[in-house]
Amino acid sequence: MQTKSFLQGRKPSDLETDAQLRLALLRALEVLGEAASRVSQETHAAYPQIPWQRLVSTRNRLIHAYFDIDLEIVWTTAKHSAPELVPTLEAILEPENPE
Repeated sequence: MQTKSFLQGRKPSDLETDAQLRLALLRALEVLGEAASRVSQETHAAYPQIPWQRLVSTRNRLIHAYFDIDLEIVWTTAKHSAPELVPTLEAILEPENPE
């Protein structure tokens, strides 16, 4: 998930005016939370530095409270939290989900 590339050359107010950007970021964060919800409890315990429940809660908020989403939080999450978490999550999830 490349939320960082979605945001290149963008500013927070673009989420208000660019529906494609807004939907892309929302979907990326939903997928991140869905993936976190499918990780085993053993993996949760092995990686306590990952905010598993926060990821899942964010996904649930985005899915169920669509018309009450704080775009500032979406921006901050996509700009700062997701880029730091995604490589770690990909490394963790790869062995759990072999193709």
